[in-house]
Amino acid sequence: MNTKSLAALDLCDEKLGANFDNSFVRTLPADPLRHDFPRQVRNVCFSHVQPTSVASPRLLAWTDALGDELGIRRPESATGCAADVFGGNKILPGMQPYAARYGGHQFGNWAGQLGDGRAMTLTEIIGAQNQRYDLQLKGAGRTPYSRTADGRAVLRSSVREFLCSEAMHHLGVPTTRALSLVATGDAVVRDMFYDGNAAAEPGAIVCRVAPSFIRFGNFEILTWSDELDELKKLADYTITTHFPELGAPSSEVYAKWFEEICRRTAIMVAEWMRVGFVHGVMNTDNMSILGLTIDYGPYGWLEGYDLGWTPNTTDAEGRRYCFGRQPEIAQWNLLRLAGALSPLIPDRTDLERGIRSFGNVYAEHTRMAMGDKLGLLNLDDNDEALIEDLMTTLQEQETDMTLFFRLLANVPIVPIDEKTQDDSALIAPLRRAFYVESDDAGKHLSPWLHRYVVRAQRDAENPVTRRERMNRANPKYVARNYLAQLAIDALVAGDSSVINRLVSVLQKPYDDQPEHDELAARRPEWARHKAGCSALSCSS
Repeated sequence: MNTKSLAALDLCDEKLGANFDNSFVRTLPADPLRHDFPRQVRNVCFSHVQPTSVASPRLLAWTDALGDELGIRRPESATGCAADVFGGNKILPGMQPYAARYGGHQFGNWAGQLGDGRAMTLTEIIGAQNQRYDLQLKGAGRTPYSRTADGRAVLRSSVREFLCSEAMHHLGVPTTRALSLVATGDAVVRDMFYDGNAAAEPGAIVCRVAPSFIRFGNFEILTWSDELDELKKLADYTITTHFPELGAPSSEVYAKWFEEICRRTAIMVAEWMRVGFVHGVMNTDNMSILGLTIDYGPYGWLEGYDLGWTPNTTDAEGRRYCFGRQPEIAQWNLLRLAGALSPLIPDRTDLERGIRSFGNVYAEHTRMAMGDKLGLLNLDDNDEALIEDLMTTLQEQETDMTLFFRLLANVPIVPIDEKTQDDSALIAPLRRAFYVESDDAGKHLSPWLHRYVVRAQRDAENPVTRRERMNRANPKYVARNYLAQLAIDALVAGDSSVINRLVSVLQKPYDDQPEHDELAARRPEWARHKAGCSALSCSS
């Protein structure tokens, strides 16, 4: 079928079924049992599963642009076939749902078998431009990997995943996507902060989309279990399907593949740091082999700039996954992956080369990103002190990261000796970024701002060009936790206008959109300690 000329079809149009594929299921070893009871599984890469039906699936949100890429037209009704499919009540001909088996290191410790405990891939679909995508439901019921859980997801976590997946995509950060958000009509019981106060919440299911959801942990479980034949099969499938440019699998290609994984991971984390995103739970089972941001759980966006901030209540004491440690943890996770792939890459120097490439790529990508964020050309080693001093200075007074960098483009770059640039003129454009409102707010930045102006003058860049470049690197709108919580509260009350507006604005995060200025405001005081707006747990 020539999908390049295919117009978008209704999900349940039988013609679309010709674009369903199941290469993962077709190629890799499967669990012979077809039951969803929790169990240890061996010598397989996945288990066949079926979604558990829900009471009354209803479509709450849909991503038109992603639907177009997939060749799927927006459903005409909030109920009906599409809601049934993406709510887990209907499997279309050609779909072969499965849950993947994987393990992982969680908070630095090997956790053994984990797997898709509430996620299941419905099928692979060949999109409108011949790209391959997995359609995966999150919250669709129990699988062999659910352990003691129910395999469901609540509305609040599903809204957050839907919003942030698409927000990150439009920010230019490598990420999985979200096609649909469906309310199930069922209640799900969760103890949000693991404090003994469990309560029933509305259930929901997200259909998330990616070329693949294969993780570091898919390989770890096979090596830890000494299932080396299956390890090779999975590696060969992954390279052939998702890294064909590297060539046919071989010892040399395995090494190149690991280096490419390191490169992609470095770019992903550098992009997180550029926009102030904190993943919150960087376990190896939450690390994509394609270098995509995956598993949006207790994530957060820096409000006040703080290298030590973590949004995850489970991480509050150790702060293993705090903002400033994300590059270090990514490298630690890659070392665990190196161990898992070592049976295929026995030469230690090949693995060490890959790890070195992570550091080199991260440093170079970060340098370029900081140059754009600061509006400086040709950063060199002499600029490192300027950047490091800024990171320190921003933490001296609670300063909103997103607003600070966006407003920095408004600081006038004129010769200091003209006496036209006193402290107040430098600080005034930045005042909306400070959480403390006083006459002294921002004065701690004055020495740094003077140095910055002198450095920016050296470039002699056209002011308009400079501002445009900075605004392309510094978003005005990000998926702040309190904005997501407002959308959640509105949906619970039956109002979808809040999430629809937020989704629309987050599709153009670098545009001014002055009619939506209030969505670019710093976190309001009422949200400082409100559940869902500051720290979150893994409960979802």
